[in-house]
Amino acid sequence: MDTYESVILVKNEVFVFKIPPKTTNRGYRAADWNLQEPQWTGRMRLVVKGEELVMKLEDKASGQLFAKCPIDKYPGVALESVTDSSRYFVVKIQDDNGRSAYIGLGFGDRSDSFDLNVALQDHFKWLRKEQEGPAAPTQQLDLGFKDGETIKINMKITKKDGSDTKPRRGVGSGSGSGGGLLPPPPGAGAGGSRLPPPPSPQHAPAPAVPAVPAASAGSEWGDYNSASAPSQQATTPASQQNWVQF
Repeated sequence: MDTYESVILVKNEVFVFKIPPKTTNRGYRAADWNLQEPQWTGRMRLVVKGEELVMKLEDKASGQLFAKCPIDKYPGVALESVTDSSRYFVVKIQDDNGRSAYIGLGFGDRSDSFDLNVALQDHFKWLRKEQEGPAAPTQQLDLGFKDGETIKINMKITKKDGSDTKPRRGVGSGSGSGGGLLPPPPGAGAGGSRLPPPPSPQHAPAPAVPAVPAASAGSEWGDYNSASAPSQQATTPASQQNWVQF
């Protein structure tokens, strides 16, 4: 079965530089290259075929292959960043005969080098998942009830004040009554209070007339006090009346 190629990144302008041999273990520096005079200018494509990833440097017009770089891991010896810039890399190119060489690769824009880093990281992350295979399914616990299995729960519902909700018999209620109503006050019947009603206006007693003192009566009535004389005369003996007339 043939495996198709998949292009994951294309950059239409890259620069290739001839780099001097590395003399120390501190890494490569782009400042040591002749950045003003690139050796070659073209396009770059990242191509995936199965699990193989290859960077191809091609002519922009004709598509003719200039060089290719198989990348087995990143970061790695096939593609290495320089120590003094994020836009330049050291690339290990190979031909069909297995010969290899190191060249400098640079981008005019910093965002292009960022895209290259992201594409490489995503590819190897996907490749790692493919090699690990699907994750083993986790065993789930069976929490369902089996046939005929029951449970018993004792629950006691309490009010906010902490007392239970068991109904209580009301004071004075009948044996058949389940309510908790209080009994009526003493002396109250079905219609309410037994106090006597207020007297009606026609049965209300006449208002009392204040008595007039004796001293004030004599001063105000004068000779009209003789109105009580007949009663006094009726009690005077006849012999005394005659003596008065004599």
